[in-house]
Amino acid sequence: MTAEKKIAISFLEMVASAQIEEAFKVYVAEDFKHHNPYFKGDAKSLKDAMLEDAQNNPEKELKILRSLADEEFIAIHSHVKQNLADLGFVLVHFFKFKDQKIIELWDVGQEIPDEITNENGML
Repeated sequence: MTAEKKIAISFLEMVASAQIEEAFKVYVAEDFKHHNPYFKGDAKSLKDAMLEDAQNNPEKELKILRSLADEEFIAIHSHVKQNLADLGFVLVHFFKFKDQKIIELWDVGQEIPDEITNENGML
């Protein structure tokens, strides 16, 4: 496993376990930007949103399903549940690295519905 894959996984695990300040301090570059359409594109805006989410969802669970590396890009496919009763979301985070720091982040997700027609499921 590449160092960048380890960093991306550790970053997501730390965020999911409410260690957000530390995750940003250790892994995020000063010139970081992200592409989540619900928040401004800077690190502080995303970090603040993650801190609020952690406060609202203290039972959050993250399960890493797959990870892929392509040069400076890492993709992490995961299942996130906000609480024990939640079916959750399937997410893919795309990280861009420079000097083993996260410089850019994209995320796409899909909520797991109550009923799934596809016999292969979403995980």
